[in-house]
Amino acid sequence: MSIEVHINWLSGTHLVGRLHAADRSPSVSFEYAPEWLQRDDAFAIDPTSLPLQRGLHHATTLFGAIQDCGPDRWGRVLIERAVRKKVLTQKPYRDIDYVLALDDASRIGALRFRTDAKSSFLAPTSGKLPPLVRLNELLSATDAIHSETETAQDLRFLLGAGSPVGGARPKAAVALANGQLGIAKFPKPDDPRDIAAGEILALTLATKAGIQVAEHQRVILAGQSIAVITRFDRAGKERTPFISASSLLGLAEGDLGAYTMLADGIRQFGRDVPGDLQELWRRLVFSLLASNYDDHMRNHGFLMHEPGRWSLSPAYDLNPVPEMDRADTNKTAITEDNGESSILGALAAAGRFGLRAAESKKILNEVFTAVTGWRNSGRQLRIKASTLDAYASAFEHPLIDETESVLNK
Repeated sequence: MSIEVHINWLSGTHLVGRLHAADRSPSVSFEYAPEWLQRDDAFAIDPTSLPLQRGLHHATTLFGAIQDCGPDRWGRVLIERAVRKKVLTQKPYRDIDYVLALDDASRIGALRFRTDAKSSFLAPTSGKLPPLVRLNELLSATDAIHSETETAQDLRFLLGAGSPVGGARPKAAVALANGQLGIAKFPKPDDPRDIAAGEILALTLATKAGIQVAEHQRVILAGQSIAVITRFDRAGKERTPFISASSLLGLAEGDLGAYTMLADGIRQFGRDVPGDLQELWRRLVFSLLASNYDDHMRNHGFLMHEPGRWSLSPAYDLNPVPEMDRADTNKTAITEDNGESSILGALAAAGRFGLRAAESKKILNEVFTAVTGWRNSGRQLRIKASTLDAYASAFEHPLIDETESVLNK
C-alpha cells in the first residue's frame, strides 16, 4: 500500500512525500518528495522520527506525526462497529487504516492523504459538519454506541459529519456559530460525575492562572453537560501543522516521558524557547495543584507557525481527578529520574525550564491563587454544588498545603 502525504501550508496543499505500508503488518516506510525537499521553506513533518533528508525512513510502527492524525479508543470503536455493520468496507488491520478512515475535513493538524494524484483526499465526505443545534442528535448517537444499540445511520453520522477525533471519550466535530471548527465532548452513561463540567472548570482556572488554553464553553442539554472546545489547529479554512509532545520527543508506545524531557525538546525544536519553557512549567504546577492526572504526552501539543520551529499549542484536555480515581491514572513525572509529584520537586527542577527561584515562586503563587479559588469559579460557571463537592479532593489535597507552606516561607 502506497499513500501520498500532503500538507496544508501557506494557503496551499503540497505533496510532502509517500508512505509505504506493509500488508497485514505495522511496518512502514516514508520518503520525502523531491519537490518538497527543494523548497526553501521545507521542514520535517516529524522532527524526531522523520528528519528532513533524502531516502527512505523505516519504522516498525506508524510514525508519530501521522499517528497523531488518527483516532484513539473512541474513534477506533466507531470504525470497528462500522465495519461490522458494513458502513465501511475496509477492515482496519494497521494503524494507517484507522487514520485513513477518518474524515479529511476535520482530521487534526494539516496532513492530508490520498492514493494518487487523481484521487480525492481520504476519507472524503461532504465536509459539512453538524452545527451546535444538532448536539442532541450527536448525543443520542453516542449513547447508542455505549448501549450497543447503534444503527448504521448513527455510525454514518458520527463517522462522516461527526468525525471521531482523538481521545478515549465520546466526541464529535461540530461547526460553531462563528464558522470555526469545534469539538463537542459528550457524557457517558456510566460517568461517576459530570466530566464536562470538571474540564470546563479546569480550563477556566488555567486561564486565571495565566495559561494559554483552548477556547471553551459548557452547553447544557437535557440536564447534561457537554464541553465544546474550539479547535486551535484551524484559522478559517487554513490548517495548522500539529504534533503531540510524544511525537516531538519520539517516545515509544508505553514510554511516559517527563516534563524535563519535554523542556529539552522545546530547546531543540521550539520557536519561542524562553516563553514556552516558562509556560510549560506553569502548566506543570497547575497540573499538580489541580490534580490533572491526564497530562500524558499526547495531551500536550505543538503547532507550527514558522518552518521547522514548533510552538506549544493552547492547553487542552485538562481534567481534575478526585482522589478516589487516581490509582488507575499515571501522572507524568517532573523529571526523568524522579517519579514523585511534589511542589518542592517542581521548584528544584525549575532551572531546567530557564527559571530562577524568584520567577518560579511568583508563577507558583499565581497558579495557587487561581486553583484555590476553584469553588467560587465553579459557582460563577453555575456548576451544581453536588458536582463541585464531587471534585473537592481534586483541589483540596496535600500539595495545596505544601504550596501554602512554601509560599509563606
